[in-house]
Amino acid sequence: MTTDIFGIRHHGPGSARSLLIALETLKPDAILVEGPPEADQILPLAVAPDMQPPVAVMVYIPNQPQSAVYYPFAVFSPEWQAINYGLTHRAVVRFMDLPHISLSVNNFQPEELLNIHPQNPDEQISIDPLTWLAQAAGDSDGELWWEHLVEQRQDSQDLFAAILTAITVLRQEIPSLAATDRQREAYMRQMIRTTQQAGFERIAVVCGAWHAPALAEMEEETGAEEINFVQANQEQLEATWVPWTYGRLCAKSGYGAGIGSPGWYDYLWHQSQLEQKSLLATRWLTRVAQLLRTQDLQVSTADIIAGVRLAESLAALRDRSVPGLAELNQATETVLCGGNPLPMALIHQQLIIGDRIGQIPAQTPIIPLQQDWQQQQKRLRMPTLATAQDYELDLRQPHDLARSQLLHRLHLLAIPWGQSQPTQGMGTFKEKWRLQWQPEFTLKLIQAGIWGNTILDAATAYVQHTAQTAQTLPALTQLLAQVILANLADAFPTLINRLQTQAAIASDIRDLIASLPALVRIQRYGNVRQTDTNIIAELVDGLVTRICIGLPEASAFLEPQAAAQLCQGINQINHALFLLQNQDHLASWRQVLSQLAAPQAIPSLISGRSCRLLLDGGWWDMQTAAQRMTLALGKANQAAQSASWVAGFLSGSGLLLLHDPNLWQILDCWVTELEQDSFNELLPLLRRSFAHFSPAERRQMGIRVQRGYPVLASAVTTPAEDSDRAAAILPIIAQILGWELALWPKNQP
Repeated sequence: MTTDIFGIRHHGPGSARSLLIALETLKPDAILVEGPPEADQILPLAVAPDMQPPVAVMVYIPNQPQSAVYYPFAVFSPEWQAINYGLTHRAVVRFMDLPHISLSVNNFQPEELLNIHPQNPDEQISIDPLTWLAQAAGDSDGELWWEHLVEQRQDSQDLFAAILTAITVLRQEIPSLAATDRQREAYMRQMIRTTQQAGFERIAVVCGAWHAPALAEMEEETGAEEINFVQANQEQLEATWVPWTYGRLCAKSGYGAGIGSPGWYDYLWHQSQLEQKSLLATRWLTRVAQLLRTQDLQVSTADIIAGVRLAESLAALRDRSVPGLAELNQATETVLCGGNPLPMALIHQQLIIGDRIGQIPAQTPIIPLQQDWQQQQKRLRMPTLATAQDYELDLRQPHDLARSQLLHRLHLLAIPWGQSQPTQGMGTFKEKWRLQWQPEFTLKLIQAGIWGNTILDAATAYVQHTAQTAQTLPALTQLLAQVILANLADAFPTLINRLQTQAAIASDIRDLIASLPALVRIQRYGNVRQTDTNIIAELVDGLVTRICIGLPEASAFLEPQAAAQLCQGINQINHALFLLQNQDHLASWRQVLSQLAAPQAIPSLISGRSCRLLLDGGWWDMQTAAQRMTLALGKANQAAQSASWVAGFLSGSGLLLLHDPNLWQILDCWVTELEQDSFNELLPLLRRSFAHFSPAERRQMGIRVQRGYPVLASAVTTPAEDSDRAAAILPIIAQILGWELALWPKNQP
């Protein structure tokens, strides 16, 4: 009986290649792989014809799917190759890690199998042993050192023995392991003994290199550890396969055992299957050139040849037999990119990391909600891809309308598969989405399974639950907008009843204002979505009436910050009512704006904005607006109040100043007559007001200031003299001054 321990690097193509050679030599009848034993029943699916890595084993508690944990595999992962070898050669293949330790003990992530956890639980630093080994070898980068030493290695002889020796020495220098690691290694040893006792003659144990020395010792376990094993097995878990992506294998995604270049490792794996190993650099740079050409970047064959020569020269200078990723990247940026680092971002994303997404067999155990989602996905021809795909939908077409409804229902279930994108034009029948599948969406689908067995049922039940628990009117109106877009007819009555009840008791004018725009948009989209919006119209009528009654009183005596927030709400109401084009509502709104435009107790910002809305709505002419500006900028008003009025009046657009010389002249005179202290105090406020103008508007204003705006006669010429009216008041003035009218000074007018 022989038991061989193979310490590997997770997701390492060199480790996988060497492991396959070792297994061919050993020809084991049992293979134990570091992984969750709950997944033993789904292991045979790994060799199904339509199984395409990257994939992951997901282990979760049925009643608590949010506690799921993943064990990812790529085609170049040593564990994946060991599983496939064992299943295709009729060997017994089992996982041997501690059952659901990550779920029931301390939420430890099992993908961090090569990291060392400090003895102090308060210390959050984990140390990669590769870094220490690389430093001992005179290299500062553990990742590149391991890649050069193992992943690009062509001769696998004595590799695992060397790894075992190195890690054994390294573990002797490390403080004692955390309790979780000790329990895991003890359980793995127990699994090895159980397999030996079952009568298997040749056992292969595939584990993270860090655990290899502990599994080779086979010491007896303590009673306390055995008790922990029993406690860990008390809960029932389920396991399934889920698609994975190379982006999620990347270390930057937060994956504990992640690698820096999944796409590069995939290339190394497939390159190792070819006979001509010397063409590694040539084939890689050819792929880079093909990618750059798709972006209209010119790369010639001569550039590829020069890049290969540079990469090989750099490898020779660094005492390496073949170029690694570092040498190829330097050659790519220097030769193929002409020294421009910007294309390297594209190369890194598309080739070095890669955009591959896995595929699982149809017979994989999934919950009913996942089955319904897969059926709809196929029916609507919306494949799950790791790269972003844009869909422009015409909601007048039944097929596109069904796509839109599915995406909105998934959003309600917190599955943002599609992200809404802006569309050109004002048509409400167009939608644009950007779809990009993420592996965690599978977990979200499982979590959503508590609401129903289909996407429609789950979204409806979730909305009904949310409607009963929502406490604010804006939250209910936003939810109603989503329900309309998702076409959840069964959830509509419950939500409308809650919305009517909440609207009747709502007393905060801010909640009423925040709710109105969403309801107005629902009315506009109702015809396109084929939804009856008569009930929505009744709600809108009631809200508009209450807003028009309460807004003037709510606007009085506000602090500047509160006035600014309310001013934004007034803009939203104005936009919503003009969008709706209900003449009764517009007439009521005009009266409200006229009240707000009066100075009195209304903040200057709101008063100025109301004047502008009256002008833009066609209810005031330019002469009326100029008169109101003259009053607002009069010397009787404080400079700060005048500046706030100007900010409200000019908010959004400066075209008025460019097209109306009278308004320009009034504002110019007010600014030039400000005292120095007042001007310095108000300058930031005025600059913020003008900063919101478009660059073209600001440029034209600057040109007119530089050249001098034509002075209006009406702004500088005194009214014509009326002698008759003056003669009527001369006796009174003379009496006040104590003069005889005949003695009126001759030089006085």
